[in-house]
Amino acid sequence: MQEPTEFSRPIDLRALPRQIIEVSADAPERAALARRFDIVSITALKASAQVEERATGVEVSGRIEAELVQACAISGDDFPVEIASDYRLRFLPESDYEAALADSGEEIELSSEDLDTIAYTGSTIDLGEAIAQTLALEIDPYAEGPGAEAARAEYGLSTPEASGPFAALQALKKQP
Repeated sequence: MQEPTEFSRPIDLRALPRQIIEVSADAPERAALARRFDIVSITALKASAQVEERATGVEVSGRIEAELVQACAISGDDFPVEIASDYRLRFLPESDYEAALADSGEEIELSSEDLDTIAYTGSTIDLGEAIAQTLALEIDPYAEGPGAEAARAEYGLSTPEASGPFAALQALKKQP
């Protein structure tokens, strides 16, 4: 059995809920997740989930909505960020997951129809941890806040456009 995480919402697969599940994180859970993701704070986190058993595993689909406060990657100033994203996940028993990895070889080509797959043991999945991991993937670690341009100018930092791969070509174009 896995240790409980900051935002644990176990679902017993022997009695799958037929209705859409609504989950939200309370203040201590949000604070723990913010520390884990190294952001200033999470002021709101809620998600919906439809859990369905399929021949290919247990599929979970829904929507995640969160309100965060992040530090700007350039200025360091805090700024609010809203996340709203649909998600689809597949849960497989650990033995099936390991077999699928072994069958796929060294390199895996994913299409847009492929689902993120999570292994589980026993008869429960942790919906809360899956939602937390989905949120982590949505957080931009290099997010720039409204004061990024002013901080660049103050500290003499170039913009991504001015230092990108075409910047050298642009400089050649300006020469007589």
